[in-house]
Amino acid sequence: MMPNKNFEPRDQRIDDALDTSGVRHRATLKQEWPLLLLLLFVWGALWQDFSLANMIFGAVIALVIVNLFPLPPVVLSGRINLWYCVKLFIWFLGQVVAASVHVAWLAMVRGKNTRSAIIAVPLRTGSDLIVMTVGHVLTLIPGSFVIDVDRSSSTLYLHYIDIQSPEDVETARAAIRDIERRLIMAIGSRDEYEAIKSECGPDFAARKG
Repeated sequence: MMPNKNFEPRDQRIDDALDTSGVRHRATLKQEWPLLLLLLFVWGALWQDFSLANMIFGAVIALVIVNLFPLPPVVLSGRINLWYCVKLFIWFLGQVVAASVHVAWLAMVRGKNTRSAIIAVPLRTGSDLIVMTVGHVLTLIPGSFVIDVDRSSSTLYLHYIDIQSPEDVETARAAIRDIERRLIMAIGSRDEYEAIKSECGPDFAARKG
C-alpha cells in the first residue's frame, strides 16, 4: 500500500472549509462549464427530451442554479489520458460484475450474519474532482456507499459490506486507494501522476492496469 500523504497543498480548500462568514468563493464561468454541462445533461435525462428548446431552457435553469447556490470551483487538471480512461472503464465494469456476484453470495449464504462497517479513508489527492469521482465509483459498485466527505482532508466515510476484521478494513482502504490511483492515472494532474509513479517505484509498470 502506498503511504497516505497528500500530493499538493490545499490552502484554498482549507480556507473554504474554515470560512464561517457564509460567503463562498465564486467560480468563473470557465471553471463552471463542466458543472453546467452536467446539469444540462441531467435536465435532458430527467425530461427524456434533448430537443433544442428544452436544452436552452435547461441551460437557463443551470445558470440560475450555479448563481443562486454557488459552490467552490472544481478545478480541472488539464490532463486526460484516453488509454487509462478506457482501461479504467473496463476495470470498473468488471468490478461491478464481481461485486454483484459477491453481494448475491453474501445474501444467499451468510444472510443476516453478514457484517459491515463504517470506515474512514483518507485519500492522497488534493483534487475535488478526483475525490468526487472516487465517491461516485464506490457508490456505483455494489457493497459500498459513501455517506460523508470531509473536503478539507479529502477523507471519505463510507458503509462497506463484508467487514469481519481489522485486516478487512485495511484491505478495503487499499482497494479504495487503488481506485484513486486509477483515476489519477486517467484524469489526474501531471504532478499527481508523477507522484503516483514515484510512490509505486519499480512496481509502477506492473500496476498500470
